[in-house]
Amino acid sequence: MEYRGASAYNDDKFFENYITRRNREESPNNIIEKPILLELIGDVVGRRVLDLGCGEAKLGVELLQKGCISYDGVEGSVNMVREATKNLNGTEGNVHLSSMETWNFQSENYDLVVSRLALHYLAELKDIFQEVHGSLASNGKFIFSVQHPVLTSSIKSAAASSSKADWIVDDYFNSGERIEPWIDKRVVKYHRTFEEYYQLLKLAGFNIEDIREGTPRVEEFSSESEYKRRMRIPLFLIFSCKK
Repeated sequence: MEYRGASAYNDDKFFENYITRRNREESPNNIIEKPILLELIGDVVGRRVLDLGCGEAKLGVELLQKGCISYDGVEGSVNMVREATKNLNGTEGNVHLSSMETWNFQSENYDLVVSRLALHYLAELKDIFQEVHGSLASNGKFIFSVQHPVLTSSIKSAAASSSKADWIVDDYFNSGERIEPWIDKRVVKYHRTFEEYYQLLKLAGFNIEDIREGTPRVEEFSSESEYKRRMRIPLFLIFSCKK
């Protein structure tokens, strides 16, 4: 059985294992991707924020603490929405049970749209990028991360041991569906080249202001050997775009 979109997180065992894995101190999401994402987001005081594929909405809690005036998280998993609701309790944030594809984007309703490691689960991005563009106010920003195309190109290395020091790149220019073994399940992701992401953003009308590949920062690591290992394979691709 293959899981598509957010459906894997509705498997209680998978969800439990994911939360444990995601929140571990040495998670690359926490020590590589998040610091770069927050740097690109910058000042959020007075901003209206939409988070696509918000998961447990911990980013939303942090952005609200930093001064954004509203936060809407969109999430397709019932388990994730339940967790996000707990985290957002007592804040000005809201979470909505919806897939990104069926979410009702409101015109010029947000100053910032963010998405962390969710868009590579979608078969089509053209319409989503155009909807995001329309939902942003003038000069609004769209900042998102995806798995690096080096990782999504081929699953040959994904099926090997967990502590990897290299990665097989194959079928790179063949965009499309990949079925990846992940946390003892088979999860569907979609590979796109660096070029394809860039062109889709341009087509939607965005100005691409910055692109990062998740270069590890030594000060974020407690282990020198882990830092050196993470310097070998790019894990993330992060775009900062402006309307």
